[in-house]
Amino acid sequence: MRKWLATQTMNFTSQLGAGIRYFDLRISTKPRDPDNELYFAHGLFSAKVNEGLEEISAFLTDHHKEVVLLDFNHFYGMQKCHHEKLVQMLKDTFGSKMCPAIFAHEVSLQYLWEKDYQVLVFYHSPVALEVPFLWPGQMMPAPWANTTDPEKLIQFLQASITERRKKGSFFISQVVLTPKASTVVKGVTSGLRETITER
Repeated sequence: MRKWLATQTMNFTSQLGAGIRYFDLRISTKPRDPDNELYFAHGLFSAKVNEGLEEISAFLTDHHKEVVLLDFNHFYGMQKCHHEKLVQMLKDTFGSKMCPAIFAHEVSLQYLWEKDYQVLVFYHSPVALEVPFLWPGQMMPAPWANTTDPEKLIQFLQASITERRKKGSFFISQVVLTPKASTVVKGVTSGLRETITER
């Protein structure tokens, strides 16, 4: 199943080096974890959150004009104490590099550079309303086509682009083909990359 669940083969440093500046982040606790750590997750547990954030921070320290968008959009098994831990981790790691939530149309690279901001944190939880440097999740909508058909995906993306102009927010175009259960069964020995992305 790992071949169907793994969505990324590169660590944060490699992705940043390749030009990636937006990260779709899903955070999870592990059942019965004595250390109460937070992990990146997408069906599988990945790296510890603090380690990934440190990689991003190191890159930003070396590249003062770079800006990243961190979109924390799914939380699994998280209670209030876990959100508090994650918020503190963000403060400790990025500090004054984080841009407080303002109107999306006011944010330009020039504005961010003048203020020495390098990180925008979108947080899809009511917690965002309590913390000035967390942008509410609705400021980063990410409609999802949920299809394995490339033509349907393109139609969906074209319609989404028309709609996004009305929103007054940031916007994600998810160019993602999503396998159905039948797709997985047919390609059980291959995987996501071979069955969907490389055709």
